Order: sequence, then C-alpha cells, then structure tokens
Amino acid sequence: MSTATTFDSTKRPLTEILGELASGKIQLPDFQRGWVWDDEHVRSLLASISVSFPIGAVMLLETGGDGVRFKPRRVEGTDPGLSSVSPEKLILDGQQRLTSLFQALNPRKPVETRDLRDQPIKRWYYIDIKKAVTPGTDREDAILALPQDRVVKNFRGEVLLDASTAAKEYELGLFPVCRVTECSEWRGGHNEFWDYDREKAKLFDAFEREVIKRFEQYQLPVILLLKQTPKEAVCQVFEKVNTGGVSLTVFELLTATYAADDFNLRDDWTAREKALHRKPVLRGVRNDDLLQVITLLATQQRRREAIAAGTPADGAPGISCKRKDILKLTLSDYKFWADAATTACERAAKLLYGQKLFSSSDLPYRSQIVPLAAILADLDDEASTDGARKKIARWFWCGVFGELYGGATESRFARDLPEVTAWVRGGPEPTTIADANFAPARLLTLRTRNSAAYKGLYALLLRDGGQDFRSGESIEATAYFDGKIDIHHIFPRAWCKKNGIPATQYDSIVNKTPLSARTNRIVGGRAPSSYLAALEREAGISSARMDEILKSHVIQPAAIRGDKFMAHFQARAEALLQRIEAAMGKQIARDTELFDALSSATDASDVDVDADADETDDEESPAGD
Repeated sequence: MSTATTFDSTKRPLTEILGELASGKIQLPDFQRGWVWDDEHVRSLLASISVSFPIGAVMLLETGGDGVRFKPRRVEGTDPGLSSVSPEKLILDGQQRLTSLFQALNPRKPVETRDLRDQPIKRWYYIDIKKAVTPGTDREDAILALPQDRVVKNFRGEVLLDASTAAKEYELGLFPVCRVTECSEWRGGHNEFWDYDREKAKLFDAFEREVIKRFEQYQLPVILLLKQTPKEAVCQVFEKVNTGGVSLTVFELLTATYAADDFNLRDDWTAREKALHRKPVLRGVRNDDLLQVITLLATQQRRREAIAAGTPADGAPGISCKRKDILKLTLSDYKFWADAATTACERAAKLLYGQKLFSSSDLPYRSQIVPLAAILADLDDEASTDGARKKIARWFWCGVFGELYGGATESRFARDLPEVTAWVRGGPEPTTIADANFAPARLLTLRTRNSAAYKGLYALLLRDGGQDFRSGESIEATAYFDGKIDIHHIFPRAWCKKNGIPATQYDSIVNKTPLSARTNRIVGGRAPSSYLAALEREAGISSARMDEILKSHVIQPAAIRGDKFMAHFQARAEALLQRIEAAMGKQIARDTELFDALSSATDASDVDVDADADETDDEESPAGD
C-alpha cells in the first residue's frame, strides 16, 4: 500500500465484522443518525445474504488520528456497557445494513424495526427451510418476520402460526436467523424432534449448504479511511456515500467533534437560540449562521496575528467562513468568540429595527445577518456612532437592491468583514457597494415577497415615514405587529381588472404600499377616489391631511384622487427609484425598458371607469416573481 494513500480496501468475513460490533471495536460517530430501516428492508437484506448477493461496500474510519476526533456511539442493539469502550473504527457508510444484520443475528432479543406505516415493531426473523431449498423459489418469500411472542394471529385473535418454542420451530420447519452462526445445537434438537428421520436430515443438509454456509462465508467489501484522513475529507466522503437523503450539517459534525472534549454544542446553541429568537427579526437565524459569524471572526484574528508576526499579507491565512473553515473551528475558538457573535447578532437586530425591518419574514436576506453581525462584533463601540451606522446601512441596502446575497455568498462575507470595517474607519468603499446595481425595469418584476428588493422597498417606505391611510400613524414596531401591516394594492386589483390595467403593472411593487389590515378592508376593491373619501369620513381626516399621508408613501395625490392609474404609476416609479438611490448612495441609470413599459401602459382616463368595484382586494399572492 502506498504511503501517500488515505484509504485501504479489502474484503472481510461478515461474521468477523459483526463480532467487532459486539465487542465495541467498531462503533458509530455521534453525528450518524439513528437506525431507521423497516421490516421489509431487513427481510430483503437477509434474503440477499442467504444467496450471496452483493449488498454493497461498507466504509469505516480508523480512529486515533490528530485531525479527526468524533465522539463515538455504540451500534443500536449492542451491549449498553460498550459506551465506555474506545473504538478502533467508526462506521461512515453501512450503518443500516450492519445494524440490521447484527440485530437479526442476535439470539438474545428481537429486532426493533418499523412497519410500512412507520410504526415501531419488534420482530424475530425465520427462514422456511423447505422453501429456501426449493428450486425456483424467490428467497425473499422464504424469509418470515414473526412478532415478539413469535405467534401470528388473525384479527379475531385466532392463532395462525406459533413458533414460540424450539419444538414448534422444528415442527414448522422454521429456522431462526438468530441461530445462523451457531446452528449445531438447533440442528441436534431438530434431529431429535424428528427421531432422526433420514429425509428431514437430508433436507437440513441441503439447507445448511445452500443457506447457512453462505452466511458463515459471506465476504463484505470494506473501505477503510486511515487515521491521517483530514476531517473535511471525511465529511465530504460521508456525504457522498450517505444514502439517508438528509445532508449532514456542519453543526452536527462540530457537535460530534466537541463532544469528544465533553462540550455539548447542541445545548449551548439551544440557550443562544432562545435569546436570539426573542427578537422577531432574528427568528430565522440558524445554528450554522452563528458558526459562520464565529468563523469569520476567528479567521480574521488568525490573519491579523500572522501579519503582526511578520507574515506578508499575501501569505497570511485568509478570512473565510466556508464549510471547510467552519470544520476547522476549534473548541477554544468557539468558546472565545461565541458570546461576542451572539451579542453582535442582537446588535444587528437593533440596527435592522432602525431600518424598519421588524420580522424575519420581512428580512430581504437572512444570510446578510452573518457579515452584518461580524462587522458589528469587530467594530464594537465604533459601530454606535451616527457616521458608522449610516455607512453600515448604506452597505446593507446596496446588498439588498443589488440582490447580491442570493447565491453562494461565503466569499462576499469574507470581503465584507474587512472592507466594511476599514471603510467605517476611513478606508475606501467596499466591493459590495461598487458591485451593487439596480436596473429600473426591475420595478416591473417585483411582485411578491420572494424578491429581496421587494422586501427592501417595503422596508424603505416604512423607514422613510410611511403613515397608515386610516390612523395617520407612522408604522413603528408596535403598530406594525398590532395593526397587522402588510403590502396591499393602491389601485385595487379588482378595480384594475375591470378597467383593463395589465397585471404586470397593477401587481408590481409600484402599485403596492404598506397598509394595516383594517385600512385594507375599507379600501376593498373600490376606485381610489371612492375609498379615499370613505377613509376621510371614517377617520375624520381632512383632504389636506390625507394628501400628506399619501405623499409619505410617495403617492401623487392628484393622480389617485382622479383615478389616473398611468399618471400614478409613472410618478411613483420615479419616486421609488429616487428612494432606492438615496438608500444605496449611488445614482441609478434610467433605461428605456422601463420608459417603454410606462409609455405603453393604459391610463384609466382612456377607458370606462367603474368607480366602485365590489370585489375585495386580496393580499398579495405567495407565488413567485
């Protein structure tokens, strides 16, 4: 074997591997999920072994390496006392097969599996001797699963099959799978029961040759990853071979790693999660988000220390929060930075509230909390000045309206942390601000909450003083939650349909604004001239005051009071672009696509207007853009 390889492959007797499971020499890494195979899978597996069919290779990891330390966990069904045994190998792939075989071949207790309805059941497995040696019989048909008491009854409680004693097993010709590796005693009892009948002996000879020997001689392909295999390689290999259908998270891997040092990462996160989720805007923050913040801070500190020690900047370790870097996060790193990262997330919530982002569902990008928290942690008190807050807000909105955080973002996070902090301290503008661009025609395609820019515009309208049409109050956090604020149509959908307005226009963000649920019920499906009059009467608001409220939403009063959809649409599109420009701190180049769309729109003044459509305006559809 080459000294450079990190794995070995061979074949080993199944009985030998099962023996190592029983002794604790082979166990599971703690991140492995529980055994989940159902009764049908177990029967199929036993049938495959009994005819020497391949069941696939298993993959083991050699323990004792410096880079990989996972807390071990004994295989389900083995002796509980094995929890104190240090394993020589860990199962990376093959848990379901090995656990099924170990339990099925264990004579001390039944297999704890599940039925087709996913209900827990206990089963003993048997092989019908005669069926197993009859040519042309599907071997799976010869495998029986009996209940814990080994008695099968019908729905009336009548006994259909009883194998509850050895004598009854002999009489029925049912061989217990759990005796397959030690069948001599069972055979002796079988022969004695049948008074050494020659035909019965010949039948069992054939069964032993065709079935039992196959179990005893079965060779299982084994791939062994050697102890020098790096952790990230182990994790990558595990995910490629794992057929469980659920991706293994870095949090689960670190939980298993830290558990080897008696630190319960899951419990630590649960306490932090409870504190973070008290703030509605942080309720979407996950454990891997916090790990990314910590990794950004830890890798930045390592880079600074290397440069301070004389390492050239281009040779110093980089700032990163990619998966492989999170997996390198030591327990001491985690303990050092976890409190600072948690506090920074809470400070991020305060900054987001200031931008009128009150709930996690309104947050344009959950992922943007990661660099934001890291920036706030690094700046600490420096982030509390007015100048710093304005710069950080501008960076935030550039990311939102530039729609820069929707894909693989780890590299951007790694740039944001040093660049934004340096900018706050007097350095050049960050790459995210330089990269940000908003195309005016995008306004026409922003129609649902699925778009970050849509949520961003919603928040800007609240931040910049949007007042409720009925109450005239600015929509602060309390009013937001108590009033059930949501985005609704200005020219109601029902009215627009009746007046020939294209859905591409009336459903776009240009024709929507934040309103309370009660206000929206009054709006209904009526023309703006009608519902504004109703609101003024109901709330005792003067026309002049109502005009002020409309302007707080960058709505042109004259246009909607005259039910002039086109005039409203053109004026508001331009006003929204100006709001975006102010938030991003950069000019947006007007393009012909938006101009052409606006010019071709139908104005309600050119069609027959139905001023009081009776259809209630629905809240926005959850469908995608």
